Amino acid sequence: MHADERLNDANFPKHPEKATLEGKNKFLGFWLFLGGETVLFATLFGTYLGLRHMNMDGPTTEELFKLPTVFLATMLLLTSSLTSVYAVLALKQNRVKSLQGWFFVTLLLGLCFLGLEVYEFNEYVHEGHTFTSSAFGSAFYTLVGFHGGHVAFGCLWIITLLVRNWNRGITLVNAPKYYLFALYWHFVDVVWVFIFTVVYLMGKVG
Repeated sequence: MHADERLNDANFPKHPEKATLEGKNKFLGFWLFLGGETVLFATLFGTYLGLRHMNMDGPTTEELFKLPTVFLATMLLLTSSLTSVYAVLALKQNRVKSLQGWFFVTLLLGLCFLGLEVYEFNEYVHEGHTFTSSAFGSAFYTLVGFHGGHVAFGCLWIITLLVRNWNRGITLVNAPKYYLFALYWHFVDVVWVFIFTVVYLMGKVG
């Protein structure tokens, strides 16, 4: 059977995402990529923690952060992680329409998260907290904005996957791509949980 051939219930492997050597290699490469990303985010977190009190007489974290907005954004992103899990379950059961539907919901939730983040940044800028206003501003926008860039990249990734494979069903070629996207999305969500805790919750308690 050709790897790009649409799978059916008769020839559907137990783990289609790892049924080929190419699929296994993609997993290995992806874990190496995540290792690098983890080190990068750890560096940004360390920089933020070192500079978060250097606000140069600008608004402090207690004055600046609005937890209801951030909490709503957090709920949207965590829910999107759950919908991506449902999409992977559909992948493993060869239910193409269900997979596409759950990933589409994941995409919508990711876009809503980005919309809230843009709204939040706009509010902060109007309160005098810009990228160049202080060391705290630079560290904050670099860390949170870098995460937002990862969410935007994930949205583009799933759009490309859905459009490219809309009528192809599940194959041994696209199954690893769907699965790795879901892993990437979980990683982005885990990083956000740390941002919510370290930046926003710790910022409100001083």
